[in-house]
Amino acid sequence: MLPFAITFRDHDTAARAGELATPHGVVRTPAFMPVGTAGTVKGIAAWELARLAPEIVLANTYHLLLRPGVELIERLGGLHRLMGWQGPILTDSGGYQVHSLATRRTVDDDGVTFQSHLDGSSHRLEPAGAVDAQARFGVDIAMVLDECLPHDADRSSVERAAERTVGWALRGLRQASQRRQGGWAGGLFGIQQGGANPEIRRRCGDALAEHPFDGFAVGGLAVGEPQQQLRDSVAAFAPLLPADRPRYLMGVGYPEDLLHAVACGVDLFDCVLPTRSARTGKLFTSRGELNIKNNRHADDDRPPDPDCPCPTCATYSRGALRHLYVAREATSVVLLTVHNLTFFLSLMRGAREAIIAGRYSRFRTRVELARRADAG
Repeated sequence: MLPFAITFRDHDTAARAGELATPHGVVRTPAFMPVGTAGTVKGIAAWELARLAPEIVLANTYHLLLRPGVELIERLGGLHRLMGWQGPILTDSGGYQVHSLATRRTVDDDGVTFQSHLDGSSHRLEPAGAVDAQARFGVDIAMVLDECLPHDADRSSVERAAERTVGWALRGLRQASQRRQGGWAGGLFGIQQGGANPEIRRRCGDALAEHPFDGFAVGGLAVGEPQQQLRDSVAAFAPLLPADRPRYLMGVGYPEDLLHAVACGVDLFDCVLPTRSARTGKLFTSRGELNIKNNRHADDDRPPDPDCPCPTCATYSRGALRHLYVAREATSVVLLTVHNLTFFLSLMRGAREAIIAGRYSRFRTRVELARRADAG
């Protein structure tokens, strides 16, 4: 199993700081994973990603299976070589992406048959195969295949999906053991499912906890439910996972959601918001969100965020960034991406430092109050 140690605990909340050892380095938690869906974090080159120094990045098995494919990734030297990134990598199994293909997939007890969103071709994803592909990528952390449902699914469907997810997880664990015998050194995380039902969530988590997974994720959230329901679910479901293993909240989210989840004892996060928002002209700042497309920024000589240490804020004004974005210069997406990732990564580093100092609640309150202000 991947060694994991909780090094500090907050005095007033369930927040904790930890260290997770992986084949490509130690991940200091809490940590945010930039999303490199298809083998690259959109908008920046590998050397710029290295300068930003995330603890770990995420890529997606579904997209990589379709293009460029497992065999080609192996021939090119593995996923680290493909990405030009030598730090830790976690890959999502593809369960969420298959969930999003509601009209293009069928689920049975042995896996999922789906049509590619690229060309309509038919593919099959099974629990052992999903883990095998991730091991062949050479990733540090693989995820089991799970069945993700809409937030308003009925109880019988939720129970069936949770039971199926546990069964799939055990098949994936057996495949991971075989791959480790062949030299793969990565870890495997189980995924808790169960919709919004605490009883089903507990049963699912307890069943997974009986087996030697390297960590556990809260899955099936951020699928369209109201924000308060999301936060209530995180508060209820994260503590159900084993306290001595890393806890990963999948696909969340906004800065305030991350701070809330950290207070609930979550260690790892991923979300496309920083990079996707950059491509639509949205900046996350210490004073709230800023839409660089707005006309009011045209003559603004201020930096996007005066409290941000990123090179975008050190070099460019809001007016300059607006001009580049409106002119559809590719450079604008790069600059906004660098800033947004800096914000999210700095937020988690600040959270970790606050936990170590025993003042997480004060840190969270200060950040949230500042972000309620008008960014400008």
